[in-house]
Amino acid sequence: MGSKIYVGGLPYATTDGQLQEIFSAHGTVESARVITDKFTGRSRGFGFVEMSSNEEAQKAIQALNGTDLDGRSLTVNEARPQEKRSGFGGDRGGGGGERRGGGGGRNRWSSGPWLLNKTGRRVGALRFVFCPS
Repeated sequence: MGSKIYVGGLPYATTDGQLQEIFSAHGTVESARVITDKFTGRSRGFGFVEMSSNEEAQKAIQALNGTDLDGRSLTVNEARPQEKRSGFGGDRGGGGGERRGGGGGRNRWSSGPWLLNKTGRRVGALRFVFCPS
């Protein structure tokens, strides 16, 4: 298995092929990928390169870290494992096994004054109307 390298400070016009070409001078490149924004498709200015051996990776890191590429200084170091991220909004709380209740996490859509029927179920939002007398 190869050694993965993080490359930061890439010019936004850099392609996967250019990244592979830069690192191939220092050893065998197994893969090179510029990370792009999933919505716009534009480069995010960093990428990852996988070299065939740890020795080649260290050689490339020493040779390329701090070098200039199209007016931008490259940051090249060993990639760290991706940290686990929580989903959107994190834990919202909650609970309760009964169908009509349970309380728990509140968000901006579920808060506010509610009209309740005799059993305590929500039947509508309370509306306040200003009527001058």
